[in-house]
Amino acid sequence: MESRSFEELEIYKRACILRKKVFQLVKSFPAEEKFRLTDQIIRSTRKCPANIAEGHGRFHYQENIQYCRIARGSLTETMDHLNCAFECQYITNELKISLKQEVELLIKMLNGYVNFLTKMKAKK
Repeated sequence: MESRSFEELEIYKRACILRKKVFQLVKSFPAEEKFRLTDQIIRSTRKCPANIAEGHGRFHYQENIQYCRIARGSLTETMDHLNCAFECQYITNELKISLKQEVELLIKMLNGYVNFLTKMKAKK
């Protein structure tokens, strides 16, 4: 069952929640990180829902699948930035673990969405 709008996709909604959480989190990072880690982690969390949306707007299933793969890469990039934030002692281990669980869930959801799109593509 296809949704009419990317905004109806559960994966998109959850990616937006992560984006908001990270945006609030980085407000506590030191000022000297503004154009370094803060900028990088904000951009990686913004890319995930943006790529889900862009893929959804593409005409062919294969294009949508490719954008989902890019979104998945953005999630792993986000996790690397969270590891860096932990190493720099900007976040606690508990927070890192919590956010990692959210990232891993999003990756699983994206994998499921890619599998769905692959099946839809095969039906055509």
